Order: sequence, then C-alpha cells, then structure tokens
Amino acid sequence: MTEAFIFDAIRSPRGRGRADGSLNEVTAVALSAQMLDALAARNGLTGHAVEDVVWGNVTQIGEQGGCLARSAVLASHLDQAIPGLSINRFCASGLDAVNLAANQLHGGAGQGYIAGGVEMMSRVAMSSDGAAIAVDPSLAMGTGFVPQGISADLIATEYGFTREQADALAVESQRRAALAWAEGRFERSIVPVRDRNGLLILDRDEYMRPDTTVQALSALKPAFQAMGEGMPGFDKVALMKYPHHERIRHIHHAGNSSGIVDGAAAVLVGDAEFGRKHGLKPRARIRGTAKIGSDPTIMLTGPVPVTQRILAASRLSARDIDLFEVNEAFAAVVLRFQQAFEVDPAQVNVNGGSIAMGHPLGATGAMILGTLLDEMERSDKALGLATLCVASGMAAATILERI
Repeated sequence: MTEAFIFDAIRSPRGRGRADGSLNEVTAVALSAQMLDALAARNGLTGHAVEDVVWGNVTQIGEQGGCLARSAVLASHLDQAIPGLSINRFCASGLDAVNLAANQLHGGAGQGYIAGGVEMMSRVAMSSDGAAIAVDPSLAMGTGFVPQGISADLIATEYGFTREQADALAVESQRRAALAWAEGRFERSIVPVRDRNGLLILDRDEYMRPDTTVQALSALKPAFQAMGEGMPGFDKVALMKYPHHERIRHIHHAGNSSGIVDGAAAVLVGDAEFGRKHGLKPRARIRGTAKIGSDPTIMLTGPVPVTQRILAASRLSARDIDLFEVNEAFAAVVLRFQQAFEVDPAQVNVNGGSIAMGHPLGATGAMILGTLLDEMERSDKALGLATLCVASGMAAATILERI
C-alpha cells in the first residue's frame, strides 16, 4: 500500500464569528483561495501539481454552497485542471478531507492532494442550511434528537463531570493558548489574511480571553438549561434513552464551550514520489485513519470509540501516543476522553483548543491536525492522535508518525 505523508500544514487566524469580527468581510471562497495560494507558494507548486482539492465545510448554503472546493480552486492561482471536492461530516469535515486524501493515495489514485476546510460563521449562520435530523419529526423523534448542548450536558451527567471541572478545563485552555501565542508556537503555520489590496486584515486568533478565571466563569448561567427543562423540553427526550438519571445536570455555558469563529486551513498530502518530484521533505506519515457512528442522542462521545478503533487497527495503545488533539467542542467531551483512556491532561491539547480559540466547523479538523504536527516537532514527539466529535453521533480520528 502506498504511504501517505504530510508535507505542510497551514491555517488562517480565527476571527470572531460575528458581524464585527475581523474576517467578516471575507467570503469562504476568498479565504479558501488565500490558503490554497499560500500553500502552493510555500511549496513551489505550479501547474497541475496535485490530483484534487478536498475541502470540508459544514453549512453548505448560499455563498458556502455549491461545490465550494471547485470555486476556491478557480478563485485561486491553482491550475484550472485541478478539480475540487466539497465534503461534509459536520465538525470532522476538515480532518476527514485529509483522511480521504490519504486513503486515495493509499489506493494509488494520484500522488498529491491539498485537503482542508473552511467555515465563515459570521457570514453563514450555523444550521441555516437545515438538517433532516433536526427538522424532520419522523427522524428526530425516532433517533432521540437533542441539540448538541443538551448532549454535552448529558455526557457530564452520565460520566459524573462537575461544573467546576468543566470550568477549570476551559481556563486551562485559555492559559495554554495564550502561552502558545506568546512563545510563537503557531508562527510556522499561521498565514495572515489580507484584503485584495494586500493590506493586513488579521494575523492572530482574536477570540481568546486569556484573562478568564474560574471565578468569572462560575457567574455564567448554564446555556442549555432553559431549552432542556422548559420548552421544548429536550431533557425529557434525552432521559427517555438514559432513564437511570432523574435529571440532566446542566454545566455548559459560553465559557466552557467552543467559540463561534471564522477560519480556514490547508494540508499538503502526498506520496514519496510527490515529495521527490517537488523537492519536498515529508514532516509526518499518516499512520492511520478511522471514522465511526455513535448514539445520536448523547452524540458527542464518538472520540472514545473511534480512538479505540484506530488504535486497534494501528496495533497501538493509548500509552504509545505522545500527544492528543481532542476538539474542545464542549469541556465534557475532553473530560470524557481523558477519563476513558486515563491519559495525562498534560498530553491533551497542549496549546489550547476550541474553547479558547474557537471552532470554525469545517476547518477545525485540519487546524488541529496541523497544530498537532507543529507540537510534535517542537517537543520532539513521535506519535500523535487527532480526533473530533461530530453532530448526530459520529467521530473521526487520525494518527501521525513524525518523520
């Protein structure tokens, strides 16, 4: 089987996902094109250098609709002979874009790919495209659909996590992200966003709140209690599947959940011949990929079974992995992962995560994979694993082996 390598990984800074966010003036196509051009320029790629652009984005409507990947290729300086494939596995879209490219290489379909994703949440509102599992009563009622925030609180209830634990994790995420920026740990990967005149728009994650304290977070009201306990009463739906609990303990709020932001990321994936042809040195081998479905009600526990699957397939144990990137969709997701594998929290999200820097849905998977690779190199580690929970009960994972 042909091996797949990562040669480079870049990302934009994350902009606040609001009308006053710095990236609000930039479309998803334009930001994607900037990432494609930056990756090509950094690696000297010209002509029909890659087989395809595989691009994740979640809310595929309006300016993010159609085949956004192909639109981004045409808006960039890439050769128009390069096609584009848009994919959507909700929050894992960016990671699964890389996994799909790697598995195409494994099968001998081409020698090089650009993979990644984008989400402009300030411009295209989350869930504005609709979703059958949420809006079709016959499906929603049959699957026990609840919003993700209810699922996160259900995880906390099911596995015994407290508000204090969730808030402490959130504060630590902020501290780690601030330290990473202060020490320049993201410098290799960050591509500043510029306007059409070349003027700087944003060169730093702007969602962070480094002064956050546990005391400040303790004053915030649970964000999902009203929709759970009042109308439309989603707690009752969740408890129909988990009747051994008397009630859902609501512990999540804006401060210990992922932030709504804009951003994009791109990863250059290829085989050994691709590297030789373009004079590029591989940074990591993609050791394994995996995806899985899980209970759509509790929904966000998928990182545990998908990690079990990828470890078994790779003939590894959690003890063999040096670093983990587990997307901080909600604090309880990471707490459950650490509990399940008994991993040292110091190995997980070393440079902070989506609670501190934000979660641009379709881009996050590619972002955390690049962050993982950068940290593996910085701290001289051999093996790393990235994983994300996914809406409606799924998950994806990737294992990297540093070259």
